[in-house]
Amino acid sequence: MLEGRSCLISRPLPNSCEQESNWAFMPCRRIEVSNGKRHLEGEGEEELRQRKLSKSSDASQIEETTRQLQNLSQPSEDQFDCELHRGDQSDSNSLNQPICHNISMNCPLDIRQREVMSKNLHDFSSSPADQSNESGSRQRHGNQSDLDSLIQPIGRDISINCLLFCSRSDYGSLASLNRSFRSLIRSGELYKERRKKGLIEHWVYFSCHLLEWEAFDPIRRRWMHLPRMPANECFMWADKESLAVGTELLVFGKEVTSQVIYRYSILTNSWSSGLEMNAPRCLFGSASLGEIAILAGGSESQGRVLSSAELYNSETGTWETLPSMKKARRMCSGVFMDGKFYVIGGISDDAEALSSGEEYDLKSRSWREIPNMYPIQNGANGGTAPPLVAVVQNQLYAADCAENEVKKYIKESNSWVTVGRLPERAVSMNGWGLAFRACGSQLIVIGGPRALAGGIVELNSWSPNEGPPQWELLASKHSPNFVYNCAVMGC
Repeated sequence: MLEGRSCLISRPLPNSCEQESNWAFMPCRRIEVSNGKRHLEGEGEEELRQRKLSKSSDASQIEETTRQLQNLSQPSEDQFDCELHRGDQSDSNSLNQPICHNISMNCPLDIRQREVMSKNLHDFSSSPADQSNESGSRQRHGNQSDLDSLIQPIGRDISINCLLFCSRSDYGSLASLNRSFRSLIRSGELYKERRKKGLIEHWVYFSCHLLEWEAFDPIRRRWMHLPRMPANECFMWADKESLAVGTELLVFGKEVTSQVIYRYSILTNSWSSGLEMNAPRCLFGSASLGEIAILAGGSESQGRVLSSAELYNSETGTWETLPSMKKARRMCSGVFMDGKFYVIGGISDDAEALSSGEEYDLKSRSWREIPNMYPIQNGANGGTAPPLVAVVQNQLYAADCAENEVKKYIKESNSWVTVGRLPERAVSMNGWGLAFRACGSQLIVIGGPRALAGGIVELNSWSPNEGPPQWELLASKHSPNFVYNCAVMGC
């Protein structure tokens, strides 16, 4: 009945490389059934074989494509600091033929796309004189397609889908290939798409020196130095906090009557001044969820304890004032759990140690107080460090430095149970100098023994779903100081 007419059919690519279905118009042909198999009229055995081959691509092919991209260049620790800015100024045709060939042959494409790619690869292998003539022709006609295609033989969209599966450790190297890659990396587009697909890598950022920060990649176990922070006395003598949100690291410093915020961007590998909060504060509780973060409580420049809260959006760089908490508190801690923001512990405006917590519902924009949520008073009782808490897989854990234990929060009974010990060499001064953070599906503890000549900073990790704590030493290094600040960035 439909013979000779046109209709719309779906030709999906493998999910590992292209998530959306591609649609194409083609004339309908009569379907014949023989030996239990259906055939389109005029379709030969060779065409059937090719159709089957095109559908057999699976996730292993995208893994090979990713491997080829990762092998373009493996940066050393020193290279990391400058690769993002170097950026070869050539166009996309600077990609050599072996790279294009390896990526194109391993990316799951259908037969039609492979034929187009083969033609493009043939163009790449033409003589230098031919390439020069072709380049001149393109310039005369103002053709800018080479700047948009990234890996030209497979096109921009598939290029981006392949790049999503590369480790973000490789993005600095990729940004140095040419202007197209550099522009893509610095735009942040890859990180937005990675978040949509749940492709998130967590790096640890911490400071053991007043103006110096380091990053640690727990997957490749690599140390990386960030550019030095701009000099400012407020970071030399006053309390400061840090927070990782989206693709930014925020560092907060307190001056006499105001606050200073410095923002480090992984897209540009540089520091800049951040936009001041609506109600500047220090010693607050904070946590991030994707591209947003919430800061609550703390104290103002004159020392008054605050109950106010604000939401920061790293995509727009703006602050939004939220409803105030039930109680004013400073030196508290914040976490996200089950899609809600929690403030835990702290000290009230009359210097009373607080064991309560508060839950903020982003949908209803309201706070709910939770009495006796944090009876572990290793920090609050002594008026020292805020509670050391972290959430992994929507489960809340706390480090009890007084007992050198790890405890887990039981939501149903609003109580805590001991699950095991902290690393033996994770020492602190009443909770100060020790970092206790969630890093993806693992808990990490950063700290180490001290000596007269300095000390050691160790990074230990444990996956809570694997029984009692069995801490794995990821890395260690000599440091003259404690860990001043620590944040984990997932993107």
